[in-house]
Amino acid sequence: MNHLGVTVSDLAAATGLFYAPVLGFLGYQEVERLPEMSLWLAGDGSAINLWQAKPEHRGRAAERYAPGFHHFAFNADSRQRVDDCHELLQTKNITVLDAPAAYDYLPGYYAVFFSDPDGLKYELVHIPPEALAAAKAES
Repeated sequence: MNHLGVTVSDLAAATGLFYAPVLGFLGYQEVERLPEMSLWLAGDGSAINLWQAKPEHRGRAAERYAPGFHHFAFNADSRQRVDDCHELLQTKNITVLDAPAAYDYLPGYYAVFFSDPDGLKYELVHIPPEALAAAKAES
């Protein structure tokens, strides 16, 4: 990923309540903040850009099954990191959609699902390297 741009209904509130704790946990640092946007960078150069919604669009709920953003998954290097994220989410009263669990998508797939104040869905997932290698070999 190079960058992800996300528009939120209230940039200041979403940053304070959700994005600052989550992105900080994931290793992103805020490098720019303007009234209409903020920019967060990770050590690998990937970025997340948060944008303030235009006034006429504030308050619209995200609809996961309409055209547009369904969800975004971040990688975790271990199951423990997924569990640690879940603990942070609970501490910060961030909506957890599904607590950490194993899923049948790939062997060893382990994830937590959560949402931002606008209902945008995120995931932190750990997939063992050998499972990814096997999936690539099959394709």
